[in-house]
Amino acid sequence: MISALRSVARTATPAVKRAGVLRNNGQQGRFFSIQFVESHEWIKATGSTGVVGISHHAQDALGDVVYCELPEVGETFEAGEVFGSVESVKASSDVYAPVTGEVIEINEALEDNPGLVNESPTEEGWFIKMAISDDADTDDLMDEAAYTEFLNNQ
Repeated sequence: MISALRSVARTATPAVKRAGVLRNNGQQGRFFSIQFVESHEWIKATGSTGVVGISHHAQDALGDVVYCELPEVGETFEAGEVFGSVESVKASSDVYAPVTGEVIEINEALEDNPGLVNESPTEEGWFIKMAISDDADTDDLMDEAAYTEFLNNQ
């Protein structure tokens, strides 16, 4: 397994490395990890594609999610730009792109069952899949430990 990861690390494109697939706050070796931004979105990058959603903390703070507004496939967003919104019984909140890229798929299951965001925020309740831009900035991404520390210091 380690030799396979080293092989992937040597042959990975710059976009993959910048997308956080092979880095964990600057360190190589954590493959397919979830990374977070301070606005409570997460991204799980595989190659040059990233799956995006909101964190368990965010869905918990929102309460029961009743509606998700998602972008159209083909739209592009800069890191930090609003790409949609999520409404709950308590509040409505914008959802921000954690990296720059183009939307290549939306989670259509959220239309009929927005509660998936509450039930499984980092698996079934994802919002969009993005083709990560080659020049995507990943400096603001945090691994799970850094995100937990961030939450504890709020």
